[in-house]
Amino acid sequence: MRPLHSLIIGGTRGIGRELVDHFVHKGHKVSVVARSLPTRKAEQGRAHYWAADIRDFDQIHTALKQLIKKNGKVNHLVFFQRYRGEDVWSGEIETSLTATKTVVDALQDKFAPGEKAVVIVSSINAALIASGMPISYHMAKAALVQMVRYWAVTLGPRGIRVNSVSPGTVLKKESKKFFMRDRPLAALYERITPLARFGKASEVASVIDCLCSEQMSFVTGQDIVVDGGVSLLWQEALARELVGLSRPLSGKPKKRK
Repeated sequence: MRPLHSLIIGGTRGIGRELVDHFVHKGHKVSVVARSLPTRKAEQGRAHYWAADIRDFDQIHTALKQLIKKNGKVNHLVFFQRYRGEDVWSGEIETSLTATKTVVDALQDKFAPGEKAVVIVSSINAALIASGMPISYHMAKAALVQMVRYWAVTLGPRGIRVNSVSPGTVLKKESKKFFMRDRPLAALYERITPLARFGKASEVASVIDCLCSEQMSFVTGQDIVVDGGVSLLWQEALARELVGLSRPLSGKPKKRK
């Protein structure tokens, strides 16, 4: 039986790297397209990597042709790319939106029989505002969710399901030391989260895996929020609880660790 082919755009850090490990462990052929390749040989051996600037039309098309020639048509297509640069507005649009459209357009008739799924990683900032992030970031994340709905309708007749995942704050290898070093901050995050703990990058990867699988064979056009329930809280009630003006919704205070 032919192994499933999972293509990940921008899978060299954080949740993307967790998903690469997850798919490799399940026996998938894994292709990764990213601007820079992992430096450790152990990581390079897990999957097939192609270096390409996803904002460069020619580079991305060359990489897609090469990886399909090597690993065959795709079953899963997952987007993680994140803009990191100075030209915030146009750079964010090109990286988050234009590049995603370019890849989907190029691959919509390059899916293999069986599982056919696209998952786009957005953010809870598609709906909520983070004061430290620019308007371009919020706009792009919201636009990605709408693109998911559009493609769910237009690619549905091809049997391709399209969904998105919107993570909140989760512990990644790159950020774990920051949160764990500042225990008061970590305790506050745990206190305001209904599940009373941080989420992990591996937990988001598991949600993406589920959306790719036949377990979700009749689910398309949906955005799954993975934040431990923190976005469900009314800001005023949360503020009153934090200053001690009301009892916690759980009926008892959460212990600080």
